[in-house]
Parts: sequence; C-alpha cells; structure tokens
Amino acid sequence: MVTEQWMVEEVRKVVPDAEVEASDLHGSGDHFHVRVISESYQGVRPLQRQRPILNHFKPHIAQNIVHALDLKCMTPEQAGESGDTAFDPHGEEVEFFGVHIRRPDKG
Repeated sequence: MVTEQWMVEEVRKVVPDAEVEASDLHGSGDHFHVRVISESYQGVRPLQRQRPILNHFKPHIAQNIVHALDLKCMTPEQAGESGDTAFDPHGEEVEFFGVHIRRPDKG
C-alpha cells in the first residue's frame, strides 16, 4: 500500500525544491490529495505545473498502485490565499476540481 510519505518523496523527485503535503483521502493507499508549493511555479500555467508530476506517476497508475490523484500545484502566494484545497472524486460533496486519473480496463 502506498503511504503519504511515499507520495511526498515521489513528488520531490520531480520538484525537489517544493513543499509537499499528501493526504490519503480514503485510508486505502490509492486516492491522494497532494499539495505542491514551489517558487518555481511563478508564471507557469497550472497544466504545465502538473504535467511533469503526472508523467512521473503514469507507471504507478498503469500498475494499479495509484488510482486518484488530486494535484494542486501553486506558488507560496497562492497557497497562502487558498485554504483547504482537497478534492475527493468519489466524495459526496464536491467543491474543488482536481485530477482524477482513470486506469484503463485490463482485459
């Protein structure tokens, strides 16, 4: 089972200077909210911030290690203004939008 610490370490492989917070949304080790805060995101569009991290996790998704990844990549200024950013794609109350990665069906 994947842990929050493992998620933090994997994200830091992609964005070494980042402050990274990971939350296991269901306690199941496959649905995570990850908040990545970095000065390097200044002037970078949201998708370009997320893409390197998502590409890093593709093999883990293909191997059914990670199912859902709510990824918030922001500058320190944005983080200070944002409050709670967690999104659970399977939760009943939806207030924020994140990245929900669907594994292709094997068969």
